[in-house]
Amino acid sequence: MGVGWLHRLVDEMDDQILIGDLILLEVLQGARDEAHAARIELGLRRFPIVPMLNDDLAVRAARNDRLLRSRGVTVRKTVDVIIGTFCLMGGHALLHEDRDFEPMVTWMGLRVVGECAGQRWPLRLS
Repeated sequence: MGVGWLHRLVDEMDDQILIGDLILLEVLQGARDEAHAARIELGLRRFPIVPMLNDDLAVRAARNDRLLRSRGVTVRKTVDVIIGTFCLMGGHALLHEDRDFEPMVTWMGLRVVGECAGQRWPLRLS
């Protein structure tokens, strides 16, 4: 996914972008050092940060994980099932670069944004 494409997306759709707290965690975990993490956090905090998990979503995510396993798919990280389920329940489209979401697209109708879906932007995020 090109950086220019992402900048256009942010410039034209920033009022429709939200960042889940678990996504914030994952992105900040990937920072090289504290200075890099601080720059990333500053950039992401321009968008609303929302909690992603509650008891209802936990139950639905577990159900979705069982559904995927019944289809022969094992999602490698629990957090990906939570993120995908959050998007499904909230009617949000997901911007990602993670193959673990593809079975959720195929079997559950998870919507994805732009180039990660083999499509060109613009697509609505929510």
